[in-house]
Amino acid sequence: MHINHYGFREHPFLMTPDARLFYASEGHSRAYAHLTYGLAQREGFVVITGEVGAGKTTLIERLCGELDPAAFAIARVATTQVQGDDLLRLVADSFGVPSDGTKAAILRGISEMLRAAAASGGRRHLLIVDEAQALPPEALEELRMLSNVTAGPVAPLQTMLIGQPQLRRIMASPDLDQLRQRVLASYHLDGLSREETRAYVEHRLRAVGWEGQPAWEPAAYDLVHRHSDGIPRRINRLCSRVLLSGALEEATVLTGPMVESIAQELDDDLGAGIGAEPEPLRGGRRRGGSSAVERMLDDVAERLDALEAITHRRERVFNRLMDLFADMGGHRR
Repeated sequence: MHINHYGFREHPFLMTPDARLFYASEGHSRAYAHLTYGLAQREGFVVITGEVGAGKTTLIERLCGELDPAAFAIARVATTQVQGDDLLRLVADSFGVPSDGTKAAILRGISEMLRAAAASGGRRHLLIVDEAQALPPEALEELRMLSNVTAGPVAPLQTMLIGQPQLRRIMASPDLDQLRQRVLASYHLDGLSREETRAYVEHRLRAVGWEGQPAWEPAAYDLVHRHSDGIPRRINRLCSRVLLSGALEEATVLTGPMVESIAQELDDDLGAGIGAEPEPLRGGRRRGGSSAVERMLDDVAERLDALEAITHRRERVFNRLMDLFADMGGHRR
């Protein structure tokens, strides 16, 4: 709805990674440089970690989009706690090697394929393992064993491990010392800064035809950063809902209070904050009553205020939707 209302060519804040909308923040540029550096070395492992939604998959999408298919055979494996033998089958299948039979047969098939490609001067083989933090140490050790395959002085296989921060803790295990020695480049991707968050939002908007309509208050950008911690996927989720709300209310300016309200709605919708220590009360009430009962009553009052605000907002949205549907019906007639 907001795409049509604001004249965008397409949705600027889809949750699906889209390399076309890649924003080269300082962190993402450094992470990408580590990926390309690792490729230039033609051997070993590259490790990229980051929080959920930090943009790791978008980095990989961009890299794969820029590699020449005639020069690289790329296998991408998304792991879900598979064991070592199953991981080998996934790798074999991704490279077009028969994955049936014993573990020894699968290893032999992968090794023969890699050596044959290197001997013929064929494509380099790149293995990208996403969600690598889900792999048990035994499976990571299987990947290290694959890196032992050689063809003269050439390593015919390179591996990129992409995962959440706990991957670094897993790889710190003494049992994985040999794997760590094969890591040529490693980078941890943090969230965007406050300035980068604003630049990211505007970058994605301009990419779909935004020319300043709707305008954003500076406070709106600041609150987007505060509620998302600069994590791109969280930014996309919040900004998508803010644009929808702006379109329904026919707003020409997206304000700080609007972002704050939408962020609260998202938290309430997902059940976030349940059991957490409540924030200081707004609207003149003050916490810190002299008894537990008073504090409980203050908390209940705060929650009622929040529910009332959300109810009023949803009523406005519902009424606006009904008006739009009525208009559409009139156009059809």
